[in-house]
Amino acid sequence: MPSILDKIVATKREELAASMREVPIGALHDAIAARPMALDFAVALRKDGVSLIAEVKKASPSKGLLREDFRPVELAATYVQNGASAVSVITDGHFLGGTAHLTAVKESGASGTAPVLRKDFLFDPYQVYEARAIGADTYLLIVDILSASQLSELIEVGRSLGMNPLVETHDEDEIAIAIDAGAEVIGINNRDLHTFVTDLATTERLAPSIPSDKVIVSESGISTPDDLARLRPYGVDAALVGEALVTADDTGAKVRALTGVPVMAAR
Repeated sequence: MPSILDKIVATKREELAASMREVPIGALHDAIAARPMALDFAVALRKDGVSLIAEVKKASPSKGLLREDFRPVELAATYVQNGASAVSVITDGHFLGGTAHLTAVKESGASGTAPVLRKDFLFDPYQVYEARAIGADTYLLIVDILSASQLSELIEVGRSLGMNPLVETHDEDEIAIAIDAGAEVIGINNRDLHTFVTDLATTERLAPSIPSDKVIVSESGISTPDDLARLRPYGVDAALVGEALVTADDTGAKVRALTGVPVMAAR
């Protein structure tokens, strides 16, 4: 039986074909030329402690709707004002996301000087150009859905546009592929994208195999300061958190709890 990831990628291939028909690559280049320089994602995460990449996320395939009153711009502003170092915006329809959400976050100024990550299932250079055209400062690449040559190509395309991608891995072999491809920011997803089972021990097991000069990001299953404390000894530079933030009764307070920003210091 196809996994959840397999189904998502199959749908994404159909969407890509439609997008390429509707918006030619030349139009993307024109849009990119009008954008200011991308913000440096790696630099934003290289701080003392574990930086927070806060995610704008409306739903998930496994849990359904997470936030009924979903306002992407307001969420992003709350994240940054309370100490988030970067903002991740899901643009995939399976999560009820869209490219318009990312553009609105970026063009509204809600993200301030925090880089904005396009979180989606990317496997074609067109999608990287599209990410920059809609305003993204960086983008996600999932090793599990790419060949080694595809990964290298998509990293290089992004770098030609001034973007440094988050390269997501799930095991030792994928980490080796990411390193060989020249990835600077390496993510470890604690969620198995085929079963959607989550375990923080994944980061604990894999982080030691990543060179110290790389930026290490732990993704999924993180919701409390204790989780961050658990990850810190393993050299984790940043944590990507979505569900715990969008489902919180007080999002600002939840972000502050994870960033350590005092109430009075929150901007």
